[in-house]
Amino acid sequence: MEEKLQLRLYGDELLPTLIYLPGLHGDWTLIGAFRHAVAGRVRFVEMTYPRTLTWSLDDYAAAIEQVLLENGVTRGWLLGESFGSQLAWAMAARNQNSHAAKGDSAPFQIDGIILAGGFVRHPLQRLVRLAERAAGVIPLRLLITVIFGYAKVARFRFRRSPEILERLDEFIERRTELDRQAAVHRLHLIAESDFRSVARGTNLPVFALSGLLDPIVPWPLVRRWLRHHCPALRDYRLIHRADHNVLGTGTREAARLVLRWMKCET
Repeated sequence: MEEKLQLRLYGDELLPTLIYLPGLHGDWTLIGAFRHAVAGRVRFVEMTYPRTLTWSLDDYAAAIEQVLLENGVTRGWLLGESFGSQLAWAMAARNQNSHAAKGDSAPFQIDGIILAGGFVRHPLQRLVRLAERAAGVIPLRLLITVIFGYAKVARFRFRRSPEILERLDEFIERRTELDRQAAVHRLHLIAESDFRSVARGTNLPVFALSGLLDPIVPWPLVRRWLRHHCPALRDYRLIHRADHNVLGTGTREAARLVLRWMKCET
């Protein structure tokens, strides 16, 4: 089992740092176009999660903090994509707890949180549990067939984005039986998580963007909750031609928004 979290860093360490927390697929294979779009404006950190079947969200958060500090990254913005949004909130909770317990700053400083197709608590918990059960019994052969179908569509859709095309083969290769089990475990973590108290109490700036055509996370419910219950929310934007993978399908607009929120515009 791959129990080590992998990290890659791009850009000058003097630039503001943007830390990408991937979604359910758990790796960096689909973020290339977005990374290219923000190149030269931020120090971009991307990661691949271990295929663990036992970690809690706090375990994920602790491991991410540890590997960031080991690589000299002591502060930055968190860009939580879908499942990654739960890790952003878990890291925020650890920061809050550290401050409350010690009265000083945490070892890793969060400058802000950006949700990309993310949420505080998934608004349709029954559907998440249904997806968890379905993903747990779907044959790997059928899953691979679906993934190859997705890859064919993606090769056409992203034919002008070499940064994505060059990673599609890696994306397919990583879809193993253990990878499926790890995704099921992450779905279970989503079904059990609830960071509403963290979002209500955070003093970190919070931003969010979603694709208009998102069948996985119902953004109207997420946006409504954030606007009414998260005082730290600064902005919530929709990208009309994008879907759940808003960083990949709405790359240019997503990059423009993220850079503006981080105040990294030229």
